Amino acid sequence: MLFNSLTFVVFFAVVVTLYWSIRSWNPRKNLLVTASYIFYGAWNPPFAALLFSTTAMDFWLGARIARARGPHSRKLWLVGSVAMNLSMLGFFKYGNFLLENFQWFMARLGVIYQPPHLDILLPVGISFYTFHSLSYTLDIYRGVLEPTKSLRDFVLAVSFFPQLVAGPIVRAGDFLPQLVRAPSLRAGQFLWGLLLMTLGLFEKIVLADTMLSGAADRIFSYPGPLIALDSWLGVIAFAGQIFFDFAGYSICAIGAALCLGFHLKDNFRFPYAAIGFSDFWRRWHISLSTFLRDYLYIPLGGNQVRPFRAALNLVIVMFLGGLWHGAAWTFVVWGLLHGSYLVIERVLRILFEDKAWANNFGTRCLLAAATYGAVCIAWVFFRASDFTAASRMLSGMFGRHVSGDAILSTREMLQVIIVTACMILVHALLRDTNLETAVTRLPRWTVTGAWALMAGAIILTQGSSNAFIYFQF
Repeated sequence: MLFNSLTFVVFFAVVVTLYWSIRSWNPRKNLLVTASYIFYGAWNPPFAALLFSTTAMDFWLGARIARARGPHSRKLWLVGSVAMNLSMLGFFKYGNFLLENFQWFMARLGVIYQPPHLDILLPVGISFYTFHSLSYTLDIYRGVLEPTKSLRDFVLAVSFFPQLVAGPIVRAGDFLPQLVRAPSLRAGQFLWGLLLMTLGLFEKIVLADTMLSGAADRIFSYPGPLIALDSWLGVIAFAGQIFFDFAGYSICAIGAALCLGFHLKDNFRFPYAAIGFSDFWRRWHISLSTFLRDYLYIPLGGNQVRPFRAALNLVIVMFLGGLWHGAAWTFVVWGLLHGSYLVIERVLRILFEDKAWANNFGTRCLLAAATYGAVCIAWVFFRASDFTAASRMLSGMFGRHVSGDAILSTREMLQVIIVTACMILVHALLRDTNLETAVTRLPRWTVTGAWALMAGAIILTQGSSNAFIYFQF
């Protein structure tokens, strides 16, 4: 069930109406669990059983970790949880990928091996809900969370439908405390939730799918040589498309949760105004970057180790972050590029951080432009179907094709340029604040007018919308 569908609008209206019409808290939670499993099972009902089985197993393992008497026993139960979650994720998401690479490796050794092709259907959102569930046992092991006694509450924490299939990655420790008492219906919060949902759908349907996806798809799928202008505009279009697509989903999820009385943390904070790559990852997919920081980077030693080891930790984390996004070497290269960016940034900070010119306005503008450009280069590997397509794109971007083909029309070029320029301007103006603060500063008539315009644009362009990009991860 897609946020950008009439089916979801009807589903959400029914759920919200029933939810706020029930007075008792436990029946309301039961309704949310039922609604969440209907929402997820609408794609493929058997996978709802997989979701429940892994959730129930982590609930049981969390209790075992809490009751274990010694550190060795606690670690064994945690290993069981990690192994169970990652084996499920590995089988469904990386099974064929691992077999294909094993076949390639054996061929290099002169051994002809023909593995069976596993006709595996990837469960929607498995990368997200695996981390939702895994955060529970990890936090119990770390001693920052007490296990819940209610299986129903934990099932709801993992499967809560607004954030179930494409994030934000909501940790059990952030959501379970909100289930202790029934939230109250506050008009301001409910309207703010509806406004966020409208904004998220506008970003997805109008900006990502209608204004940008056409140019990005045409350029990345074109098999011939491309001129530099079209190559760069294609990459810039995808940079805007994936932001509006993913941030749009996250904003919809946060808004839907608010309408039900729950608070989810921001997942994006104007990332294309980032100055440096560590700043970018504090602003882009925040729930994933903080998850990897807390559960992988810091346990590896973080930056509290020797410089070479700290750099290696960054590369390892970004390598795994790239692989998390998909079973393809192009995603790995995307992650390694960002890992390399972070290492280079750290070296440059050591060398030049104390220089007077390093923090003046002009330097910060240049660094922001360089950050955006490097992020766009990395997006080539994220979007390209294979290394051949990525190589073709990079060749066009950096002028190796002297006489490439011009693909984009003037209208498409203007769409990409105008939308991108407006996006970067908004990010730059709001980089040191948040969306709620910015909106509250505006006159009420301005907000109402903008809301009406977004709603009208969504209705006019609804037929051209596609599934969210991050559903495939």
